[in-house]
Amino acid sequence: MRRLVEAYLDIETTGLSPFFDYITVVGILRCSGRNNELVQLVGDEVTRGNLITALRGTTTIYTYNGTRFDLRFIANSLGIDLAVEYYHRDLMYDCWRRGLFGGLKAVERQLGICRRLQGIDGFEAVQLWWSYVKGGNENALALLLEYNREDVVNLKTLKERLHPSLFRRWLD
Repeated sequence: MRRLVEAYLDIETTGLSPFFDYITVVGILRCSGRNNELVQLVGDEVTRGNLITALRGTTTIYTYNGTRFDLRFIANSLGIDLAVEYYHRDLMYDCWRRGLFGGLKAVERQLGICRRLQGIDGFEAVQLWWSYVKGGNENALALLLEYNREDVVNLKTLKERLHPSLFRRWLD
């Protein structure tokens, strides 16, 4: 029996424009049953080929605001439309249907989902990247990767809170 593979995906970028900015990190939490694997493509590793390899075997991709940001940015930057290649579920719209509004961190707070890193947002993520690139600050890169890791791990937690029956089916 072939196991279904879910992927929780979040990107970090140098800004909001896929035409002027670029992807700095693609974070993917691959989950198959009880097995989880974190893949983070960083800097020059962010390529179409590496992304396809990282998603190999994936049946469903989960994002938060991915329809409007992550997947569009990836399509414009890497030339692959993940919403065509995979089943995509944007958890932001599931949140809206339940009266949960705001960005991922705001929704996490509303649902009591914990985050170790406090006070870091997308703007700070850009600053961390430039601190690494321009100043060679390895600690800034480590913090950026931890921030991205928390995003994808918390996407999984968010999906489990929103869709407990889907989660139980996974474990059967």
